[in-house]
Amino acid sequence: MRSSKDLTPWLQDRLPEALDLLRRMVETNSWTQNPDGVRRVGDLTEEAFRGLGFKAERVPSSNPEWGPHLVLTRAGTGEGTLACVSHLDTVFPPEEEERNQFHWQPEGDRIYGPGTHDIKGGTLVLWLTLMALREFEPEAFGKVTWKLFWNSSEEMLSPDFETACAQRLGPDTRGVLVFEAEGKGPRGPRLVVARKGRGTWRLRVTGRSAHAGVRPTAGANAIVQLGRLMDRIHAINDESRQLTVNAGLIRGGTGLNRVPQSAEAEGEFRAFTQEAYQHGRDALLALSGPGDVQSPVDGFRCQVEMEILTETAPWPRNPGTDGLFAHWEAAGRDLGIEVGAESRGGLSDGNHLCAHFPTLDGLGPSGDNDHCSERSADGTKLPEYVDRGSFVPKAALNVVALTRWIRSMPS
Repeated sequence: MRSSKDLTPWLQDRLPEALDLLRRMVETNSWTQNPDGVRRVGDLTEEAFRGLGFKAERVPSSNPEWGPHLVLTRAGTGEGTLACVSHLDTVFPPEEEERNQFHWQPEGDRIYGPGTHDIKGGTLVLWLTLMALREFEPEAFGKVTWKLFWNSSEEMLSPDFETACAQRLGPDTRGVLVFEAEGKGPRGPRLVVARKGRGTWRLRVTGRSAHAGVRPTAGANAIVQLGRLMDRIHAINDESRQLTVNAGLIRGGTGLNRVPQSAEAEGEFRAFTQEAYQHGRDALLALSGPGDVQSPVDGFRCQVEMEILTETAPWPRNPGTDGLFAHWEAAGRDLGIEVGAESRGGLSDGNHLCAHFPTLDGLGPSGDNDHCSERSADGTKLPEYVDRGSFVPKAALNVVALTRWIRSMPS
């Protein structure tokens, strides 16, 4: 067994190999709607982890236009299963990468490129972590059964990945680790212990058309009605509940010479707690019914219909997550790093899996500007990047925390 004081130098020696693997992944476009590219990133991932003794399974996506999910398994000698989660896809179509010259580009400590931060960099932290754990703590590494999951369509809120994971994880599963990027604290990384839930909605307004010049008063203007409702939707925002509501799309009407008979808007709402989430949901649905825009000719009123389209439950902070976080917090003290906790507004696969198993997120590297590909000459726009210097410290932290966690498990 290697001495723990050699851990950081050992990881530093492996970093060039890791970054070369990351480069190959980043140079492979894996936009969710590019299934061939998603498969190729899966192939690179499978190849990298094969040397650690993992066997691969490809799980077809429920959407035939998306690539397959990837599951890697390594059986342990004892009881207990640990699950780790990343994803294969990114949000960038090939044309966007080409148009914005967005590619693998190291600059100082930053490496720009699609997926460097979200989340191919997380996959590399996982690879470095398990490589080092096998080298420095072979007994702990070999004791548990490892199940590693890569979502092929996380950026499209894959409807079936949760099921694919749950079907392969039994009651002996001790926890789930999600390798999304870490948060940046004042003196160290922040891990994610809670995430907002998210619902999407569509608001439809039906009015009555009329000639805009000859008989405008015969109409009931659906766009005017929709505009009045926007203020009511915005008023549902509630900082005290950490509830946010956003109207993201609006469309309506068919021509300038007609009083519009239809208009619609789509948006989302988010909250950390089920109570706040339900409050927002109820307030949105209460908008349905007769509107207040009407024809003065005969009193014909606009009609309003609010529909909830999709829902992802909140991940509230809970004892299971806090139990996992305690191991990383203690590992940070061992390494002289202050590890903090944060609640994050964005979604991850942790939102789905936290209902089944203790879950901790933010195990990946540091960086910024997820989902951004543009760069401006004046520096006001910068694309996604990962901090090169975050890989080794984060992998070391994960190794020490995992060792503590595995040793604490019943034999």
